[in-house]
Amino acid sequence: MRIGIICASDSELAPFLPIIDECKITEKAMLQFYEGTINGINVVTLYSGVCKVNAAIAAQILIDTYDVDIIINAGTAGGMNPELEIFDSVISTEVAYHDVEPDILTEFHPWLESVYFKSDQELLNLSHKAIGKIETEGKVYWGRMVTGEIFIADEGRKKINEIFAPLTVDMETASIAHVCYVNGIPFISIRCVTDTATHSGTGHFEENCNKASIIAKDITVALLKELYSDQLQASDSLDFL
Repeated sequence: MRIGIICASDSELAPFLPIIDECKITEKAMLQFYEGTINGINVVTLYSGVCKVNAAIAAQILIDTYDVDIIINAGTAGGMNPELEIFDSVISTEVAYHDVEPDILTEFHPWLESVYFKSDQELLNLSHKAIGKIETEGKVYWGRMVTGEIFIADEGRKKINEIFAPLTVDMETASIAHVCYVNGIPFISIRCVTDTATHSGTGHFEENCNKASIIAKDITVALLKELYSDQLQASDSLDFL
């Protein structure tokens, strides 16, 4: 099993780099890919750069070149639900674009059944197990994320909430989920909140990004532990047969 981990920025990737064993760096399409193991799981991780296209490029390369079996999107996000506080975390159950007309997705190739890309159910089950075994600063929620090509401060927040009622907003998750969907690759996103309606703006994002990135890394690593345990159990079952 090989897991692809996509972060948007170098700050979001930074907490992962010291914990990658036997790390090898390769380059493709102006991106650097870090290959190695974390907690016994083979991983390939990188930062894609901000925005949907950059994230989609990274996801497709992970699938085509590095033959990953699962993609995890890890990083930070803006909180949209008023219940969310700074450093709360959200694990995606489904993801949508907030800036793409629905019929572009459902009425044209590849004719999606819905504007929502679902996270893999097995990964969701394992994420619940993982969260039950660790302590995190802030609460952890499971729910909807939305993605668009704009940093949401105050303008546009109300409309997005009325249409989608998301927990968080970011600039990459839906495009990664979209690429995973058309390739049949299991996907999940883990995002820690850096800014909210109460504490909005790029200033709060930049101030909180490093700490939020560490929290997202910790949750991701906990999920990798569960994946490793699940893989060992499956291997033991096959040996028994």
